[in-house]
Amino acid sequence: MDQDYLGLKPAVICWEIVYRLPVTLQRDATEEIIAIRRPMRAAPVPTKDGPRANRDIRGVRDVQLIDDTGTNRGVVTFFDALEMAEQAGLDLVEIVPNATPPVCKILDYGKFRFLEQKKAAEARKKQKVVEIKEIKLRPGIDDHDYETKMKAVRRFFEEGDKVKITLRYRGREMAHQDLGMKLLERVKIEMAEISKVEAEPLLEGRQMTMIMAPKA
Repeated sequence: MDQDYLGLKPAVICWEIVYRLPVTLQRDATEEIIAIRRPMRAAPVPTKDGPRANRDIRGVRDVQLIDDTGTNRGVVTFFDALEMAEQAGLDLVEIVPNATPPVCKILDYGKFRFLEQKKAAEARKKQKVVEIKEIKLRPGIDDHDYETKMKAVRRFFEEGDKVKITLRYRGREMAHQDLGMKLLERVKIEMAEISKVEAEPLLEGRQMTMIMAPKA
């Protein structure tokens, strides 16, 4: 190539190539991106409700075995017990895990779980959530309203609930607090056969409260 055409002398051309090449290589080396791989998290182990069964029973060498007829077979190895359960077409279920060795029984695990869930559902139905019902009275309540309120109180006690009697004073009624106390005493006497007083009458501001509960 004609050197005069390029407008540069050979020494200048060589210098330009030598100078620029290391800079490019150095930039490529320093700008190299290293991908950092995050450590993989172990998948969460699913938890199972109810007792362990079959090969979910781990860390056990021997078990106290009860067979499917209810006979106590004594202490046998876990694998012997598991083999007996498999031969019977049933499951080996750990029923007393805290015993030494654990107590296992040969049974139908599916049927066992169904019966356990059925018992738990029946127990929840029988449980009574005790509530506190509130009955509001006035010192000058008439007999008809009073009887209506007391019918509601009796019904609450029959349902097993507690009752909070709230008596509120207005205006000049605060000067006759004894009337409110007499009214609450009347309630206690009339309900004495079916209830008991859990919290005696207490005056708070302009209202007096008393809590009663059904007798066991």
